[in-house]
Amino acid sequence: MRIIVSGGGTGGHIYPAVTLIRAIQRQVPDTEFLYVGTEDGLEADIIPKEGLPFETVNIRGFKRSLSPENIIRGAKAFGGVLKAMGIVRRFRPDAAVGTGGYVCGPILLAASLMGVPSLIQEQNVVPGITNKLLSRFVSKIAIGTKEAEPYFPKDKVVFTGNPIRREVMEAGREAGIDAFGLDPSKKTVLVSGGSRGARSINRAMIGVLRRYAGHPHVQILHVTGSVGYDETMQGIRAANIDLEKAGNLFVKPYLYNMPQAMACTDLAVFRAGAIGIAELTARGIPSILIPYPYAAANHQEHNARAIEQAGAARMILDRELTEERLISVLEELLTEDEKLRLMAEASRRLGRPQAADEIASMILALTNR
Repeated sequence: MRIIVSGGGTGGHIYPAVTLIRAIQRQVPDTEFLYVGTEDGLEADIIPKEGLPFETVNIRGFKRSLSPENIIRGAKAFGGVLKAMGIVRRFRPDAAVGTGGYVCGPILLAASLMGVPSLIQEQNVVPGITNKLLSRFVSKIAIGTKEAEPYFPKDKVVFTGNPIRREVMEAGREAGIDAFGLDPSKKTVLVSGGSRGARSINRAMIGVLRRYAGHPHVQILHVTGSVGYDETMQGIRAANIDLEKAGNLFVKPYLYNMPQAMACTDLAVFRAGAIGIAELTARGIPSILIPYPYAAANHQEHNARAIEQAGAARMILDRELTEERLISVLEELLTEDEKLRLMAEASRRLGRPQAADEIASMILALTNR
């Protein structure tokens, strides 16, 4: 059996695709895959490292205004569709899967027009333009949130939740505590703005770290992102915070074992990307969500509002984020155990840890095998 997979631009499109591939491989080990992305997207680095066959098409998103450059991009898009048709014809897939990003448009469109059963997976509350357009052509649509359902044809859409890495659920609390040298008697706050970090969160965290330095009941694991680490450490030194002396503050540029960190987390401070939220809710972790303000169609704010309305998170808009505001919300949640417990229960109710296997089964059903 052969399956063509496409998704790119950001990790939020690429990692769900890889997760689905691994889920299918567990069910049908001899499945052949071809991943199609762009040569300048993150997928060009990530996918070959995953040991997956990789091809590219040349396409970029359109600007949201009338522009001569859009004519050039339109021509490239047409060329991308032609190349995509050649890739589909040559690979002869039994099914095609898209997880978002402009690059999956040509591949899923070509596959659908050539009679290949196809599925798109939409992670966000408000779908991206590519998946909205593709919904008219594909066979099935797996949505990560119920709020996305009105945007798609009812006869195609299935609420599955978002696919998360198997390691997220397999990681144990005790192993996480040991891995990071944490105190099991203290509440752990995990702070992350994503792999590249978030400057606004890092800056607000200086005051938070000062406030909680040496705290007897709270410890903080702050992941700055590789880009923001040096600036954050400069801010910590300027604020006269002695991390070693404090003993309860851990500042890292990047975590390769985020699932272990989540396993020992009592409260998270995160951006509002769909996959990050899916991992938090799968583990039942309450959160303070700070949406990235420049996300397409402001989808992170919509994601955060949905989780907040369900009682699983508190949202602070990026423009309203200050160290005083963040400290205030942390103080409230870390000192009111019942409130934190209820948020954790609400988070757990939202979690869909089985989503990857469910979507994999949907894809396999399309192939009639």
